[in-house]
Amino acid sequence: MLVRDFPLFPLGIVALPSELVPLHIFEERYKSMVARCLEEESEFGIVWLADDGLRPIGCACRIEEILERLPDGRINLVARGTRPFRIEQRQEELVYPAGVVEFLDDREEYPDEEAAEAARGAYAELVLQATDRSPDPAEIGAMTAYEMAATVEFGLDAKQGLLDLRSESARMKLVARLCRAALKRLEFIDRAQARAQSNGKVHFTG
Repeated sequence: MLVRDFPLFPLGIVALPSELVPLHIFEERYKSMVARCLEEESEFGIVWLADDGLRPIGCACRIEEILERLPDGRINLVARGTRPFRIEQRQEELVYPAGVVEFLDDREEYPDEEAAEAARGAYAELVLQATDRSPDPAEIGAMTAYEMAATVEFGLDAKQGLLDLRSESARMKLVARLCRAALKRLEFIDRAQARAQSNGKVHFTG
């Protein structure tokens, strides 16, 4: 089903379903957009404005909390990603950017438990290595690929790649690859820091 007049917020970020996104609203057109969303308790869409143009698939968001209203009308708020959509047509007749969009469902498939287990295992290891905190297995066992990726800075291309996929199993496989790559970067940083602290010398103990 197509939805008309859907407010769009082109930004240099990618939002994912479940992700909390802090936003600073200062342009008049986006103040109007926020006012409408608050009044109607409706969603708006964050779309990545990349160097090569606006991506067709974005993430709908709902305003979670207004943190601050400044005297000059600027607003600090937190939005939460809800669901992916595709822009079918841009609309120019409203005071803020808008479009005709279609909300996207995943295709029907059998859950790939092996892919999910691999993703959650790699994510748990990444959390442990990055924070020294052992994550709760039950908590991680209930997380979707989006929910895991929303807590890690994987980069815009990776996040857009997740948003573009219409398969949870495919997203789990991508999250597993991203987590393993992040773990390798952490190991490299640890080794580089150890080398720096040793002034390039190898220390033998015994």
